[in-house]
Amino acid sequence: MGANLPVVRSAFAAHGIYNVYESKAPGDEERLAARAVRDGVQTIVAVGGDGTCGRVANAILQSSADCRLAVVPAGTGNDFAKTLGVSRCSPEQVADLVLREDAKKIDVGLADGHYFLNSCGFGFDASVLEATSRVRFLKGDSVYIYSALRQLFTYRGVEMSVSSVPGVESGSMLMVTVSNGRWLGGAFKIAPQASVLDGKLDACFLGDTNVMQRMKLFLGAMRGTHIGMPSVSAAGVRELMLRFPNNPLMEIDGELRRAQSRTVSVKCVPLALSVVAAPGALV
Repeated sequence: MGANLPVVRSAFAAHGIYNVYESKAPGDEERLAARAVRDGVQTIVAVGGDGTCGRVANAILQSSADCRLAVVPAGTGNDFAKTLGVSRCSPEQVADLVLREDAKKIDVGLADGHYFLNSCGFGFDASVLEATSRVRFLKGDSVYIYSALRQLFTYRGVEMSVSSVPGVESGSMLMVTVSNGRWLGGAFKIAPQASVLDGKLDACFLGDTNVMQRMKLFLGAMRGTHIGMPSVSAAGVRELMLRFPNNPLMEIDGELRRAQSRTVSVKCVPLALSVVAAPGALV
């Protein structure tokens, strides 16, 4: 947030808002948000990407406080900011929304005991995210695209089984995503029909296949046309259980976590979080 701090301070100060706190280390966002909630703050504006938003949201949700979350986009993919309709908004525009717009309630996901706003993913998704940490010469959506293209040729798939989703068989999967929002990695419309208001999550299962078919899936996912391809199964779910041979690496809101066990529970928590969104953005 450092490079944006003077601009953010100025934008919100123009509206009479002066309390800006800067995180110093990973995890600070959740601690600062929890303190703000205890102090009775009614709106927290997260300045950052999906990981920052997710950590702030977890602090709000764990407290059960009536506190709104707003976002100044400053991350790599800004998928949750897209959901709120603010991915191209300046700090000044977000400050104006905070003052003008009423709170809207949205669904959130809960995976392995951790809340998520946008998505959680297993297999290829987590492997690509891990690879992005080694890319220093690109920024924005291109980081995920570049990393994904490289992984297409080397990733070996993940063995898993799933319950409560008819038609999805156990076996090797290229990737499994469970989405609240529509976007993944900034550039991929992984869940084109997802809604943060419908009380469901959109699960997408991409079966493992050869490199040529993987490339078709890659291009289709960028346009949101991968749904319906032969190796893809999709379903709206309120809850599902995924089982793996070992504790899987998982992506949650753009951050990597190791699951606590080989069995991972994922469910929707309907209309659990109050947010500030651009008019007409939430679907």
